[in-house]
Amino acid sequence: MFKKWLAIFQKDTLMDRAYQRSFDMLAITQAMCMEAKIDLRHREDSEIDISMKDKDIEVNKYERDVRRKVFNHLVVQGTADLPSGLALISTIIDIERLGDYAKNMIELALDHPGKLHGGKFEEKIVRIESAVEDSFNQTQKCFEKADAALALELLDKYAWVNDVCDEIVKEVVKEKDPDIRSGDAAALALYVRWLKRINSHLRNITTSVVNPFNRIGFQPKNK
Repeated sequence: MFKKWLAIFQKDTLMDRAYQRSFDMLAITQAMCMEAKIDLRHREDSEIDISMKDKDIEVNKYERDVRRKVFNHLVVQGTADLPSGLALISTIIDIERLGDYAKNMIELALDHPGKLHGGKFEEKIVRIESAVEDSFNQTQKCFEKADAALALELLDKYAWVNDVCDEIVKEVVKEKDPDIRSGDAAALALYVRWLKRINSHLRNITTSVVNPFNRIGFQPKNK
């Protein structure tokens, strides 16, 4: 399905320029999320290397730009490209949400004293972080190239992430690690929940490569 849309996007049109802008949004939100993880998990101080406020403003500006370009394209060209326009707008909503969760993580890093350690859950959290980082890279690749095979592979590869996130949150709430202080437990539950949401939005973007518009955000029917 996305292959047909890509043929539209690759023309020198407002739609193509909107599509290219979505790549910029995804790259910025990836940088935001990776920086947020470093600040929260690997720094003792609260120094921030990039301005999240400026990056967030940039992402929001790009989202408005994509909406405007898609709308203007459809006004001029008619409804033939409507499915591709709606799919792109749906996708940039997911991309913008990634930036929101990065902001949440940065705010938590500023409030949390020192590095956030996962206690008995540390190994699982590191595995989730690694999966999310790789998912960002692979999602960008399959989205830009409309690679359906890679999209399906990616959806399978990291199907476990959300379940493990839920397990960790439940165990933190049930105080399965009594050595974790209350402040760390609260921060840990929030962080893991946000990692789950980031993973979910990345999966939504990935489904846009293999699903028709009405099924974006859902598992492919053959899965």
